Amino acid sequence: MAELDILFEDNHCLAVAKPAGIASTHYQGRHATLDRAVKEYLREKYRKPGNVFLGIVHRLDRPASGVLLFARTSKAAARLAQQFREGTVEKVYWAIVEGDVEKSAGTMEDWLAKDEDRRRVEVVEPRTPGARQALAHFTRRGHHGGLTWLELRPQTGRKHQLRVQLAHHGHPIYGDARYGSVHTFEQGIALHARSLTFLHPIRYEPITLTADPPGKWRGRFAYIFKEAGQ
Repeated sequence: MAELDILFEDNHCLAVAKPAGIASTHYQGRHATLDRAVKEYLREKYRKPGNVFLGIVHRLDRPASGVLLFARTSKAAARLAQQFREGTVEKVYWAIVEGDVEKSAGTMEDWLAKDEDRRRVEVVEPRTPGARQALAHFTRRGHHGGLTWLELRPQTGRKHQLRVQLAHHGHPIYGDARYGSVHTFEQGIALHARSLTFLHPIRYEPITLTADPPGKWRGRFAYIFKEAGQ
C-alpha cells in the first residue's frame, strides 16, 4: 500500500484520503486494508507497544475513494458514530455517471434492500420487508461526451446507496460494472467522497475535511472538468 495521505490528525481523530481499490476495514483475511495501515502508522509514530485502538465510525466502498475518518479513542468513536447514525455529518460526493443528466439539481428518494444471494443492493417497493429509505440530493456540475459530473449529498447512509440509486435512475457510475456501467476504469469506480463535515467529538467545533479526486480523474474526464471551468 502506498504511503498514507493524512488529512487530519489529533489525539482524538485521524482522517485519510482513501485510495480506490483498498478496503476501508478488515473483518477476516489477510488483504491490505486502510484501518490496518493506519494502526501501523500510529504504532510506529508514537512507539506504541501492543494493540493500537482505532474506532471505525463509517466506511467507503472498496472501489471508491475519498475522505475516511477514524477515531483514536473509545469516547471519540462513540460520539462520532452517533453523529453518523443521526445523519448530522454532512457528506459530499463527486461522481461521473453515464448519460446526460437533464436536471441541474434534484433529489433521489428510493427504498433499498439487500439481495444476499446476489450480493447486491436493489431498489424495491417501500413495503418490502427489510427495505430502508435512501435519500440523496444532487447538483449537475458538468457534462461532456455522454458523461455527467454530479455532486451528491446523501442524507442517509445505506450500503451502496449512491451506486444503486444512480443506476436505478438510469445513470450508473462510470466503471461500476456491478450496477450496470458499460465502461471500465482502472481507478475502480468514479465515485469520490469529496468532503466530510462533522463536529469534533471533544471540542464540538465543526471541521470540514476535503480530498482531491485521484489523479487519473483529470486525465480520463479532462473535458468534463474543462467545460465546468475546473
